[in-house]
Amino acid sequence: MMRRLAVLVVLSLGLGVASPRAEETAAPDAEKVAKGQKVYAAQHCSMCHSIAGKGNTKTPLDDVGSKMKAEEISKYITNPKSVKADSKMKAYPSLAGDDLDALVTYMLTLTKKAS
Repeated sequence: MMRRLAVLVVLSLGLGVASPRAEETAAPDAEKVAKGQKVYAAQHCSMCHSIAGKGNTKTPLDDVGSKMKAEEISKYITNPKSVKADSKMKAYPSLAGDDLDALVTYMLTLTKKAS
């Protein structure tokens, strides 16, 4: 009985070591991020927003990935007033699902880097 328990403990520890790290599983798909950048450009988001100083600097998105979760960003894009009643942002409820997903993935990469 003790031997069986020891084997189970060793196996469970081994499985924990063999599993991917959280950072690796959470890393965004580079292809999806690139598509999100294209959606950002195609939808002319820079008319109202800026990233790294490019675009309208009144509403920068440089740190949106640190401030909002994916679901919140998606909801804000499709129905901004449901998130912030006084939002002046145009709603994009008919943005194709894969385009919305790619745009949200791109937005999540926008985090301020520690200096």
